[in-house]
Amino acid sequence: MNKLTPLIKILVVDDHALIVEELCEFLESSGYTCVPCLSSREAIAAFVADSQIALVLCDLHMPDMDGIELTQHLQAIAGKRRAFESILLTGRADKQDVIKALRIGIADYYQKPIDLTELLEGIQRQETILLDRQRNDHLGHLNQKLQFLAESIDDLYHDMESVLRPPQRVPTPPAERVLSEVQIPSIFNQLSPRQMDVAKLVGKGQTNYQIACDLGITENTVKLYVSQVLRLTHMNNRTQLALALSPGASVKRHQHTSH
Repeated sequence: MNKLTPLIKILVVDDHALIVEELCEFLESSGYTCVPCLSSREAIAAFVADSQIALVLCDLHMPDMDGIELTQHLQAIAGKRRAFESILLTGRADKQDVIKALRIGIADYYQKPIDLTELLEGIQRQETILLDRQRNDHLGHLNQKLQFLAESIDDLYHDMESVLRPPQRVPTPPAERVLSEVQIPSIFNQLSPRQMDVAKLVGKGQTNYQIACDLGITENTVKLYVSQVLRLTHMNNRTQLALALSPGASVKRHQHTSH
């Protein structure tokens, strides 16, 4: 099976140079790219240097570090972010070695002398598994990015909406517009904003209940504010307070000051 575009890169590790050469020649003739190594330490350096390596084909019995130890070391380097599979080649069918290899997650193993056709079929199966895993991981990352992007766009939309939306203004009743144009006597300057709000509503002729509803306070609080306003402005009752804030009173004051 010839591949025009190799999809995975294979790390071939064996302490026998002839075996490495034969395996690489066969796999490259089948369309794969191979990285040849003659020791586990050389393999570790190559694995770290080339993030495209996705399959490790290694001998089980090597002098410095066997294939199981090598795979464990590469798994520690790869962590959860880099997917790769390992296939062991062994000249001795030791049951305990096979069990140990499967426990650490070795994908497959083949006994020497190797049937190259069988090995190629096994590599192709692992290639399919790896590509599916990489595709799923990629889709997972894309989904996370899309979710983050969607949240960012949503936040941006709300920010723009709050900026572009014209300020919501409660329509001013005619009586209130007239009252806002009234020239307030200077004696009212000493009132607090809340006291002035109450005084203006008294000037409009509203009851304590209506004032309480408009300002979101209790009637007892309104009574307290009215009492304070009357005391501070030296007025005797609500009627006098209302007359002082009426448009007619403002006109009379204006006429008086103009003469």
